[in-house]
Amino acid sequence: MSILGNRVLRREDPKFLTTGGVYGDDLAGDGALWATYIRATMAHARIVSIDASEALTRPGVMAAFTASDIDLPPVPLAMPMLPEGMARPMLADGVVRFVGEPVAVILTEARYQGEDAAEAVFVEYDPLPSVVDSEVALAGGTLLFPEVGTNVAVDFRQPLDEGHFDGCDVVVTQRVINQRVAPCPMEVRCSLAQWGEDGRLTQWASIQHPHGVKEALCGIYGLAEDRVRVIAPDVGGGFGAKIGLYPEEYLLPWLARKTQRPVRWTETRSESMVALGHGRAQVQTITVGGGRDGRVLAYRLEIVQDGGAYPAIGAILPFLTSMMAPGTYDIAKVECSAVGVATNTTPTVAYRGAGRPEATAAIERAMDLFALEIGMDPAEVRRKNLLGKDAFPHTTVTGATYDIGDYERALDLALEASNYQELRAEQARRRQGGGPRQIGIGVSTYVEITNGAGDTGEFAAVEVLPSGKARVHTGSSPHGQGHVTAWSMIASDQLGIPIDDIEVVANDTDLVPKGGGTFGSRSLQAGGLAVHEASISLVDQARILAADMLEASVDDVVLDKVGGRFHVTGTPSVWRSWGQIAGEAEASGGLKVEHSSSPPAPTFPFGSHVAVVEVDIETGQVKLQRLIAVDDAGTILNPLLAEGQRHGGLAQGAAQALLEEFRYDADGNPVTSNLADYAMISATELPSFELVAMETPTPVNALGAKGIGESGTIGSTPAVQSAVVDALSHLGVRHIDMPASPQNVWAALKTQGTA
Repeated sequence: MSILGNRVLRREDPKFLTTGGVYGDDLAGDGALWATYIRATMAHARIVSIDASEALTRPGVMAAFTASDIDLPPVPLAMPMLPEGMARPMLADGVVRFVGEPVAVILTEARYQGEDAAEAVFVEYDPLPSVVDSEVALAGGTLLFPEVGTNVAVDFRQPLDEGHFDGCDVVVTQRVINQRVAPCPMEVRCSLAQWGEDGRLTQWASIQHPHGVKEALCGIYGLAEDRVRVIAPDVGGGFGAKIGLYPEEYLLPWLARKTQRPVRWTETRSESMVALGHGRAQVQTITVGGGRDGRVLAYRLEIVQDGGAYPAIGAILPFLTSMMAPGTYDIAKVECSAVGVATNTTPTVAYRGAGRPEATAAIERAMDLFALEIGMDPAEVRRKNLLGKDAFPHTTVTGATYDIGDYERALDLALEASNYQELRAEQARRRQGGGPRQIGIGVSTYVEITNGAGDTGEFAAVEVLPSGKARVHTGSSPHGQGHVTAWSMIASDQLGIPIDDIEVVANDTDLVPKGGGTFGSRSLQAGGLAVHEASISLVDQARILAADMLEASVDDVVLDKVGGRFHVTGTPSVWRSWGQIAGEAEASGGLKVEHSSSPPAPTFPFGSHVAVVEVDIETGQVKLQRLIAVDDAGTILNPLLAEGQRHGGLAQGAAQALLEEFRYDADGNPVTSNLADYAMISATELPSFELVAMETPTPVNALGAKGIGESGTIGSTPAVQSAVVDALSHLGVRHIDMPASPQNVWAALKTQGTA
């Protein structure tokens, strides 16, 4: 019996629940200086002067540096399509472009000394006009980079067809805000840089992609690959915001080299809120047209993406939003046009889902608006337009090739589990009663792309030691996903070695020669597949050695996975163990296989969510009462791990729909820059999630697996938003932008004269 598919407890947990993890701030860092960054207090201004003379007299202060001291290139562009003129300097050079941008750094013997000394650094600014609205930035009245001549960082705009909606009985248009959010990982950024006596750089950092960081450091510092080592200790969350480093971390090796001492830095939570990359931040205009029979014939999505002050990966995410624009639906005509712009705000990055949640939010809002316009149940409108299960593989008009799906079954399962018809009956009773607490039911169907680059492979090495235990090296980066458990299960399934006897090594570029990191829900279908294939190859290698030891033909040697031993078919009493074979192989380099796997295509998880909310129409308060989720990620390796990913995703998706928003005032000053003002969701605001199982194995990889890390976020946000609007639709409310906070709900009701 295979261990795969079973609810195996996480092997990682005993350490975290007893001795605890070792995070960046836990590193010893003997003799290290502490870096403290002085940050811009204006969103857009010329730097007239920086005076650190007073700070240099403070106790423990060793040095202070500004941009004029730094002889490093800008931070590498996230994509070559981004303008070089918008590249980000290590420290603000002449101009600051967002509140929180580092303008200087001081080094101290103790951390607290840096906090005290930073207050004595005086920066004189000459204010410039600020632009925080992406649509205003697109107009170009105020330029962040006058030498570039535009605020446009990436232009995906296409000519729109004037006859796109010809033949439609009904056409509905709505401007939609997919608001800016802060990732807020439990662990803030931490990093430590140290040069060895041999001139070799070692850098520890709280990151999701150590090998990508190593490549960037080699480029910045002009070092050969063997002269840089990157280590990610235990990482307390990333959500996409920690895929790479930021200027604060990239600068540490320069500071360490300058002072001939290790240098470390840990940001504060307040710093993290304004300086760690933000997510989402799209303004969308959706237009949907179709017949009164419920069939959608045409859809248009126009996007203005806020890339922040120094456009990075966030600016190009509309590419994925456009690719996934049709969602789960069979729509004959789909148009997408997108543009990414620079604003005087924190740069945006890849945040859980990275472009795909925005696509689902848009098309699901369109489906609800269309249903409301024609007076049809929103679930029925979806059913009428879903791609059929026989349509796969299916290439959409926007260029995505969906591997496999059964969208109607996912919707049916979600509706059945929610008792949808009874919910509608209860809603009708409440409306007839006219009380202040009305319920709303939101439905979403979604499809997303995981391991989106398609040919993005992953590295794995599997070896068996003379002790009979195994070791797995993986290029993926575990930071909460359960990789140690999952990769142990995969290797155990092929080797017959108990999972407790399998060690997983990761997050160290000296121990693992290459790797693709963890993001985009790629881990299992890339990293897990590599472990699976390497394990199979290792068994084949061991069979050859066992055959020689047993004086038999290789074709006659089999592996008894229950006993973890090799024997000749029909002669189980004469065998060789894994340990014996590994011992025999020691003289020739050991029993080990290194393998790089490259899945032939991405996969497309899908599902359907139903949300039930209660809205107090007198105060605008929203209570999320139920959240039912069908998330089909193909073959499930370990339901316990998958459910953990789903729970986290559902919580983050509901949080965006109801609470979270990072806001600026008109001058670019953050107004939700700490956890007292930025509304984070907690167990108090969440119901017990109702998870419905569904597995449609993908033909793309041998495991039949798709990604699961972001699905919950993608499906839940539009379902919860739709539920809030649905609760008020009988009062004339057609749309409420996220977050559906009491203030926003009350304002929408007031507009209709019913608050």
